[in-house]
Amino acid sequence: MKRLFRWLGIILAAILVLLLIFVAWVWFASARVLGRTHEAAPERLAAPTAAQLADGERQARILGCVNCHGEGLRGRMMFDAGPFAKVWAPNLNELAARASDQQLAQAIRQGVGHDGRALYIMPSAMYSRLSDQEVAGLIAWIRRLPRAGERTSAIQWGPIGRFALATGGLDSMLPTIEDFRIRQPFDTGREHQAGRRLAATVCSECHGADLTGGQPMPDAIPPDLSIVGAYNQAQFVRLMRTGLPPNGRDLGLMAEIARNNTSHMTDDELAELYAYLSARAQRVAR
Repeated sequence: MKRLFRWLGIILAAILVLLLIFVAWVWFASARVLGRTHEAAPERLAAPTAAQLADGERQARILGCVNCHGEGLRGRMMFDAGPFAKVWAPNLNELAARASDQQLAQAIRQGVGHDGRALYIMPSAMYSRLSDQEVAGLIAWIRRLPRAGERTSAIQWGPIGRFALATGGLDSMLPTIEDFRIRQPFDTGREHQAGRRLAATVCSECHGADLTGGQPMPDAIPPDLSIVGAYNQAQFVRLMRTGLPPNGRDLGLMAEIARNNTSHMTDDELAELYAYLSARAQRVAR
């Protein structure tokens, strides 16, 4: 019996040692991933037009900047995913005081922070489709905001998040940007170019690079946007302004996006977007 207990003790001690080695490996491997730096390409920032400068705040709302970073872009906790991660959106007007226009543009379109490290959560893949003038306009608007609030916490990665980072199960924005470059929304003709561009720069964060569906969060799986073929224009506009579909059910993430982001789109923008998405739906159905 004593021999049995001794062997059980040895086995348990070996398991404990292996567990500690595994935990240490996950921690150091994930820290290596998070600490890796990247060389961002130089950004070309064209001077925005007067209209773009005047429209900066509205564009920031449509693109989700205010929804994520909070009013005045002063930063806020976006979500607490328990053992995965606690995610804060940084205080951008505080960060802008420490970053150049080049660094801000590289973060927006290339997913590389001002310290050279890859960004997570930030939808740089979608923003990579913005024009030089649009990015410059956003930066100019950020620069005009009064500096307020404190520096927010960095993402606090939990054990599950650390494991995903260590094993390659969670990517930064860098490979996603390349995916967005390759997979573009279906072209339905010159008459729908304005709507196609809106879809590419507003809808693709959730619905995927080519609008065939995505998974921005583990519990959210937005559909292929051919679903718009089931809506008439009035129903579509109501959805984009209120988040309510014809059957009135709660669409969760879509409802939040509609109330905070797409409700700021103009009637003309929504008409162009609907025209493109309905034409795309007809082509997909063939």
